[in-house]
Amino acid sequence: MTELALVLADHAAWAAGRGGKRANLTGADMSGVNLTKANLTEADLTRANLTRANLTGADLRWVDLTGANLRGTNLTGVDLTGADMSGVILTGAN
Repeated sequence: MTELALVLADHAAWAAGRGGKRANLTGADMSGVNLTKANLTEADLTRANLTRANLTGADLRWVDLTGANLRGTNLTGVDLTGADMSGVILTGAN
């Protein structure tokens, strides 16, 4: 299992109240990653590089995306309720 997969699994457990821990992906390079339907509620994605990532149907409620790069990212059906989008780059995002 990749490091990102482990962080996401830990975060899913945390979000469901089953232990785990909140994802801190500050500055992470996740360009081109498939995060379809991922539960990233309240995750820290400050300055993360999500260029050309697929976030279709992802749960990004209350996520911190401050300064994140979402160029060319697929955001179809993403829930961004309460998300901090300060300084986010959305050029070419769907």
